[in-house]
Amino acid sequence: MRLDKFVAKAADIPRSKAKKLIISGKVSVDQDICKSTGLLISDQQSIELFGRALCYVQQQYILLNKPKGYICSTKDEQYPSALNLLDTISLANLHFAGRLDVDTSGLVLISNDGQWTHRVTSPKHRYEKRYIVSTSEAVSSEQRQKLTRGVILKDSDNPTLPAITETISEKVISLTITEGRYHQVKRMLAAVGNHVIGLHRQSIGRLIIEDEMAVGDWRYLSKEEISWF
Repeated sequence: MRLDKFVAKAADIPRSKAKKLIISGKVSVDQDICKSTGLLISDQQSIELFGRALCYVQQQYILLNKPKGYICSTKDEQYPSALNLLDTISLANLHFAGRLDVDTSGLVLISNDGQWTHRVTSPKHRYEKRYIVSTSEAVSSEQRQKLTRGVILKDSDNPTLPAITETISEKVISLTITEGRYHQVKRMLAAVGNHVIGLHRQSIGRLIIEDEMAVGDWRYLSKEEISWF
């Protein structure tokens, strides 16, 4: 692909503007400034605009470690969208594969591939979602047993599916569920007589937030990771 065409598509700008940026030295190829608009580039080369890597793919698959204070929505609401944390040039057609509440941090998946995000969120697949849960009171062994067996939530006659619980500290547990009911983790703790004061999603399926990934950071998924869903 020609360099000017790549920059135009990746940055979602007119090709005429891409040419001007290249000629003015704002684009680098493999860390070297390139002013040749017609240079043919390959998928293996690194292209940067204003020092930021450009990535042009038909489909985008992104893992975000969402901070508190952001919503998983593109609507104009009281809090900013988590999409604002992505420093890609174009956010066109990106949407969330499931949501986290504004006061919940952790792993969020974002893509412009509707079929893929549907597979991620479809109840029939029952991908495990692991949460680190901080509670107002110590979690008793009886409460853990109830969570593990499944509990009845308000406004529902069906108990939650069995969960996996692990004690991290007196008031912090790991809770792994395979459903996606509305405010499920908070409601499960309320059902056993406790209250969630902090919630962080650590993993979805085989995808896990790495220890070195700071809150607010994001990255593209690898081809192998994409195939896990």
